[in-house]
Amino acid sequence: MTRYWEDLKVLQVNREAPRAYYIPYSEAEAASSGKRGRSPSYQTLNGRWKFQYHPSIKDVEDGFYDVSTNVSAWDDLTVPSCWQVKGYDQLQYTNVNYPFPCDPPYVPNDNPAGLYVREFNISENWDEKEKYIVFEGVNSCFYLWINGEFVGYSQGSRVPAEFNISPFVKSGKNKMAVMVLKWCDGTYIEDQDLWRFSGIFRDVYLLARDQNHIVDVFNKQEISDDFQKAILKCELETTGLVEVKAQLRNAKGDMIQEVQVMIDRKGSLEFEVLEPVLWNAENPSLYSLYMYSGDEVLLFQVGFRKVEIKDGVFMINGAAVKLKGVNRHDSHPELGQTIPINHMIKDLVLMKRHNVNTIRASHYPNDPRFLNLCDVYGFYLIDEADLECHGVLHAGDYHMLTKNPEWEDAFLDRAIRMVERDKNHPSIVMWSLGNESGYDVNHMTMARWIKGRDTSRPIHYEGVDPRHKGSSNTDVIDVESRMYSSPEYIENYAKDENSTKPMFLCEYSHAMGNGPGDLKDYWDIIYKYPKLMGGCVWEWSDHGIKTQSANGTEHFAYGGDFGDQPNDGNFCIDGLVGPDRKPHTGLLELKQVIAPIRIEAEDLRNGAIIVTNLFDFIDLSHIDLTWRIEKDGQLVDQGEPIPLNASPHAVQRVSIPYEVPAESSGRYFITVSCRSKRDTRWAEAGHEICFEQFELPVNKVQERTTQKIPVILVDKSGHQLSIEGFDFKHVFDMYNGVFIKVTKHGMDMIESSMKFNIWRAPTDNDRKIKHSWMEEGYDRASMHVYGAEITNQTESSVEIAVSFSLGGYIKIPILHGVALWKVDGTGEISLQVNITVREDLVFLPRFGLQLTMPQGTEEVEYFGLGPHESYIDKRQSVKKGKYLLTVDEMFENYIRPQENGSRYGTEWAIVSNEQGMGMKFSGSDDFSMNVAHYTPEDLTLAAHDYELVRRKETIVHLDYKVSGVGSNSCGPELLAPYRLDEKEFKFEIRLKPIFKEDE
Repeated sequence: MTRYWEDLKVLQVNREAPRAYYIPYSEAEAASSGKRGRSPSYQTLNGRWKFQYHPSIKDVEDGFYDVSTNVSAWDDLTVPSCWQVKGYDQLQYTNVNYPFPCDPPYVPNDNPAGLYVREFNISENWDEKEKYIVFEGVNSCFYLWINGEFVGYSQGSRVPAEFNISPFVKSGKNKMAVMVLKWCDGTYIEDQDLWRFSGIFRDVYLLARDQNHIVDVFNKQEISDDFQKAILKCELETTGLVEVKAQLRNAKGDMIQEVQVMIDRKGSLEFEVLEPVLWNAENPSLYSLYMYSGDEVLLFQVGFRKVEIKDGVFMINGAAVKLKGVNRHDSHPELGQTIPINHMIKDLVLMKRHNVNTIRASHYPNDPRFLNLCDVYGFYLIDEADLECHGVLHAGDYHMLTKNPEWEDAFLDRAIRMVERDKNHPSIVMWSLGNESGYDVNHMTMARWIKGRDTSRPIHYEGVDPRHKGSSNTDVIDVESRMYSSPEYIENYAKDENSTKPMFLCEYSHAMGNGPGDLKDYWDIIYKYPKLMGGCVWEWSDHGIKTQSANGTEHFAYGGDFGDQPNDGNFCIDGLVGPDRKPHTGLLELKQVIAPIRIEAEDLRNGAIIVTNLFDFIDLSHIDLTWRIEKDGQLVDQGEPIPLNASPHAVQRVSIPYEVPAESSGRYFITVSCRSKRDTRWAEAGHEICFEQFELPVNKVQERTTQKIPVILVDKSGHQLSIEGFDFKHVFDMYNGVFIKVTKHGMDMIESSMKFNIWRAPTDNDRKIKHSWMEEGYDRASMHVYGAEITNQTESSVEIAVSFSLGGYIKIPILHGVALWKVDGTGEISLQVNITVREDLVFLPRFGLQLTMPQGTEEVEYFGLGPHESYIDKRQSVKKGKYLLTVDEMFENYIRPQENGSRYGTEWAIVSNEQGMGMKFSGSDDFSMNVAHYTPEDLTLAAHDYELVRRKETIVHLDYKVSGVGSNSCGPELLAPYRLDEKEFKFEIRLKPIFKEDE
């Protein structure tokens, strides 16, 4: 067979010209259902096919496609599917690196091939029809035969390939054969950061068309400056002379206008709409355009909206809009890139529930049904060409392909097929020329073609960033786009009067593992400057593959777990949700930071707050404000919902009818929530959109205690100091400088010696800084005691001073400290530690006290931020309150184990068994607390969550500070305010054994 797969001059053979996506129906009611199977002109070819896999195309026997070839012994394979998740070939995850030598356009001679064969029937009702086959997505290229005859060839994995098969089929039974190759020259420009899947992975179907029929429709809009009138101009292409009747109906189904024209090959028709209801992500109002010709009805959803850039500001319908987005790959933990429609809906519902309004289709056009859903649910979409070739970077020249004229047709083909298929979707607000492919003349050709075809949307491409050192001719690109630029960088851009284009962060706040921790820092700046149009977090979902370990434990696998080389490890585990779509705490953080409503205090003494509507197009009449007041974590007051009505971008002052005392021994917090009044497609009534919490101005009155401190007995034997009171006995090791035993009523409260700790299991965002940490021995730091002595003793207390250092072998000590321990007659242990850190060191991961509590210690009650994990730079989504959790509930499971579960801003905590026997921890200032069944070393050593062995004991960390999590797995370095970078500090904590039911 002809070797098209390495021929840059052949991108297709006999493929139909690209066109707008639609399905022809026979009646309007069926078309409006959106169910393709209700069309007599549609026939699915999804289902069971016969399949044969070959590691190399050289093993494919010519003639397998013949009608007489017996394939009954072949395997069965479901179509659509990715053959790697069905047990064939190598599962492989790689990001930048090509999985073969970089020698474009050539691919390995041992090019895996999948052979597909199936029989199908053609109805006699189709005898007078033109018959077409549509492959929505085949990776990477394929040859097609029907009834033994060669039909055609296509490449370009994630856009449709359509063939007219009328000359090749007959009524009744027919036989189809498809050969799919894993690699072709197009693979060089499909080098996206993902699992490398192959096969017929999207839907395949037949269409029956009238002999003369509508081929293509481009619904263009002209909207007046005052938005009071819209012209819908429909440009049509047909196969011949066709009479077209077009009806435009509003969202209620009412007829707006009917137009009837004759079209011969090319023509147009127009509608005039007065006072159009405009489409936007907040109110995705859609008109229905029905086109009748012959036996066919085509339906297009029309959303009237204007996208423009004015004075460097990105605008939709005249309003400056902030794009609050995520990057989304097609990803399913069991099906790979084959995405069922309910899975798409699940993603969109989750996004809406977490205040996301924008999706970047990274890095290829998605299934056309996904775009339909974006139109309906209301999302701004950046549609991206299936073009990425950053593998050439490691081959020596990032711009190798984009500046090579031999690749111009391949580049342009990606732009044309994307735009032609998707041009009628109102959700698409920008076209993207692809991702990470350098920048030169071939990208300019793409941009110029798009501008000549569609003037209604700006063009985006991050590759023009001057730091990539591509061509400086960027006039064809309409926005400045950046990846992982720091908050400081984007603010400097916004302040620069020479910066005339809006800036879009196409990727920022890398959400890998425990993170991101810099969302608020970005959005404080984005809101501040009109020139900053927002951005898309990288990324939406972890791309784990559901599998089993050797012992049968189900888990999500990442790069290298299948022996794949090269691989990029767990860099595909970088989402806001897990592969199973369970939200990570990072998504909860994003929801709060980008919330479309801002709540601020004006006069808390008198219940006055300010509500700012950050929606761009809708008022707040669909929102109720609810409130509750807690005293020391206990509910003391709440009221009826307060209706809101602020117009877009307007401010509303609200008076909340509460009364609090002028002074109290307790602390009062009010939590104000904005909740939806009614059900929507994506949430039920009462769904919380955002919240804010304030401490009320109540003067603190100290409670007086007259309790007499009981006496203690202090006894020193060897290097052990025994401290015994009425109901407790503690033992302090004077040689090692820590407590080794703490009891109450004979119950042991610690299992082993206390210790000071600076190490945390590196998060994914610590992947760079951890090398500096480990070089200095942070991970192996042990305590050296210079001396311990009793510095003060009374009948009811004893004080011990310990001089110590922490350091790792080879290196000079990391820090020096003096710990002042005090035990009084109640059994309470007070610790004050003064620390001096070596001047030349990078910031510490943490500093605090680590305890190991005995088996059965499973209950955690605390007053602080919760209910989920929080860090100094990741705490917008938590509320101050009193929480009761189990130790397991404190744990946040990440596919690659790492630091997790800390609670920033803890004021006190009780860690105990279920009967309340345990220890209470409290500080002079708030502290960070972590309670788990794993040590930092356990988490550090485990590469996968299933490798963790849950300890029976409970590990407690009481930290002065824990450095923030940031987004430095791919983003900027952790911001300075979030680092434990102090060279001198003091930490105080109190530890008291208690039976809390008796407190």
